[in-house]
Amino acid sequence: MKYIIDHDYHIHSHLSICSNDKEQTPERMLEYAATHSLKKICITDHFWDDKIPGASDFYAPQNLDRIKKSLPLPKRDGIEFYFGCEAELAKNNLLGITRETIDMLDFVIIPTTHLHMNGFTIKENPTPAERAEVYVEKLDGLLHMDLPFHKIGIAHPLCGLIIPGGTIDRVVSLISDDTFKRLFALAAKKGAGIEINQSDFNFAKKTEEEIEQIRRVYGFAKDAGCKFYLGSDAHHPASLDSAIPIFENAISFLGITEDDKFRPFG
Repeated sequence: MKYIIDHDYHIHSHLSICSNDKEQTPERMLEYAATHSLKKICITDHFWDDKIPGASDFYAPQNLDRIKKSLPLPKRDGIEFYFGCEAELAKNNLLGITRETIDMLDFVIIPTTHLHMNGFTIKENPTPAERAEVYVEKLDGLLHMDLPFHKIGIAHPLCGLIIPGGTIDRVVSLISDDTFKRLFALAAKKGAGIEINQSDFNFAKKTEEEIEQIRRVYGFAKDAGCKFYLGSDAHHPASLDSAIPIFENAISFLGITEDDKFRPFG
């Protein structure tokens, strides 16, 4: 059976500093879910745990007290609304969330591709080759951590922030087929979810070379037996409204079915 669009596990509220959109509320997310017959959604504001030293100026305010301001989440019959976060992986694979906090949350997404934070997630002014090396180090390091991967999502694996101002193929093409096969085999073994992100699959804004790399990388993930979930990564209501057609195109592009679906909530 073709992959059914019945969830969105990556949504930001106005509490994410990079949103700060007062209209991006849990109530608006619930309306989006009802409009598109989604059965499960998860709020995932940016987060850095106060118990982990080393937060950047951006992340320092994004603590547990801040993201918990969304609680209690609104309710509607037929829709399950979960409380999670988007944690961060800084330099030297410093994960900005404790196991205690992960256990408290419903779902945690972790990006390995936020390579735009010079001095925090990556060194200053890295070359494309150095970015490729860090990409592999971050994903490999994350997958070797002692985490409950049944509730962990790998956020936007081909995010444009891999190389701000450039095209992702400049970095991704430098990573060998064998390396991707090894990484996704490990992700499948661990049981982590691989995100199908709205921005990553917005082909109207991609070059042919980028699209080919998306086909290549996700093909390796699928062949390895990875499971996939959908994430609008919406920071504003307009991004909620644009997500579903992009999800539909991504599902057809990848040829995924219900058997390929990541199910952190059963």
